Formats: sequence, structure tokens, C-alpha cells
Amino acid sequence: MFHTSRVILVEGKYDQIRLSALTDALILTTEGFGIFSNKEKQRFIKRLAKEKGLIIITDSDAAGFKIRNFIVNIAGNADIVNVFIPDIYGKERRKEQASKEGKIGVEGMPTAALEEALARSGLFGSDDTRQNDPVTFADLYEAGLSGGANSADRRRAFLAFCGLPRRLSGGALLKAINAFMTRDDFLLRLKEFNG
Repeated sequence: MFHTSRVILVEGKYDQIRLSALTDALILTTEGFGIFSNKEKQRFIKRLAKEKGLIIITDSDAAGFKIRNFIVNIAGNADIVNVFIPDIYGKERRKEQASKEGKIGVEGMPTAALEEALARSGLFGSDDTRQNDPVTFADLYEAGLSGGANSADRRRAFLAFCGLPRRLSGGALLKAINAFMTRDDFLLRLKEFNG
């Protein structure tokens, strides 16, 4: 069971139910795109982010990233940790057909994948060395993952190799890397990726 005093924010009630088996944290929903028009909930989320800190876990499809980015923008400089689930294709049991992009969301994610995503956030372990020597934009550029010819394609392939959503920009990739792994872990994965 993962313990945190932060508030976890997910898209819907089925995501909330799914995560409640893995953590005793307060889990709130955005009600999907409902967050865009619900000013009261926006103010509440902004306040929670400042007072408690937020963990955002959305689906890895375009809609999930749109919701995630909206929350980050309304929360401002608050304490936010993004947890990314991997791109796994299929459909949730309760649904008749797969989503538009064919990806399984938080509610359908295998337990092991959710546990790994939470563990990679760095919030629940004792690894305090993650930020001692962070990966930089220069490292991403040198690795061909940002700012160069074909870097977007290479970045998507590297993200898939690492089990992260392929939709991350160079900046989001940098945040994910520094949240999920040490510099040595990154260099090792990069070496394995390059074959």
C-alpha cells in the first residue's frame, strides 16, 4: 500500500476506485473534461495543490494529457508530481469497445504497471539521490531525443522502450526521467536502447 499526504487527482470514478486498492491517499476526480468548466473545482484543486501537493495520474491518451496540462496550468507553481502510466493497448472490461486511441486507461491498467508507475515517481521510496545529478536538456540533445532532426521520432521510440507514454515532449520527458530514474539509470537505458 502506497502512503502519501498528497492528493491524487485522476480523471474519473473508475480510476479512483482502481487506485484506492493501492493507496490510502485522498483520491479526487476531474470528472473528465468537466474540470474545464467547473470553476469551483478548479479553485479547490489549486488550493489543494498549494496546501497538500498533487499527484496527477491521467490516461496516456490525448484527452488525458489535455486534462493533465490544464491542471498544471491552473495550479501554477504548486507542488505537483506527474505520474505517467505506460501505453498499453486494449480495452477496459466494462467497456464494449476500445478507446479512440486504443489505449487502456488508469482503470484498466494492470496492478503491476500501476505500482511501477507510482514507485517510479520517487515519492514512496527512500531514494534521495535522484536529483543530485539530474539529466539536462543538453543530455537529451546529445542523445538525439530533443532539438535535432528526427528527435521527435527517436524520443517516441525511447519512451516506448522505457514504458512511458509516447506523447511526452522533450520538456516532459526531462521531468519524467528526473522523476523516475537517476542519471546512471538514464545512461544505462539509453545504451540498451541504442543497442
